[in-house]
Amino acid sequence: MRLLVIYGSTDGQTQKVASAIGDAARRDGVDAVVADAKHGHPPDDLDAFDAVIVAASVHVGGYQSAIRRWVSQQAPALARRRTAFVSVCLGMLQHDPKVDRDIGSIMQRFFSSTKWTPSITKLVAGAVPFTRYGWWKRRVMKRIMAKMIGAVDTTHDYEYTDWNDVAEFTRHFVAPAASVTCR
Repeated sequence: MRLLVIYGSTDGQTQKVASAIGDAARRDGVDAVVADAKHGHPPDDLDAFDAVIVAASVHVGGYQSAIRRWVSQQAPALARRRTAFVSVCLGMLQHDPKVDRDIGSIMQRFFSSTKWTPSITKLVAGAVPFTRYGWWKRRVMKRIMAKMIGAVDTTHDYEYTDWNDVAEFTRHFVAPAASVTCR
């Protein structure tokens, strides 16, 4: 099986998630290629891939424009193979039905605008790298995080990604397709 993991990342956590997916797939014997939609010259021809995982993070109510463009261009080819969409979002930490609906709406707008429906979707908690933020973004993120989890120390970075869950998702995603190609 050959897997493409393409991602859009703003602060680097989605890149880490995509790399972890690629590593987990390789441990399961899958030939995995990880590509950045914006800077990594992602493949235009998907014929070499049996499956595709698209990973993007939510920022200001949407996903990265490079991912949106690539998925829109590749929607017909994506429809012909097993696909997954991994949404990296801090909002899932809130365990609030309204926030869950908002995240669902953001994903549905993305799928509608790109004309793509993935085989499966996965929500993954992201990170807050306060030490890499500028003054304004650090202030905004501090307020957002205070609403979600309470007081935070902006001199530290916080990572909420459940790496075991990411690896389990990957194993689940590649297992059916891998068993089909072994016959």
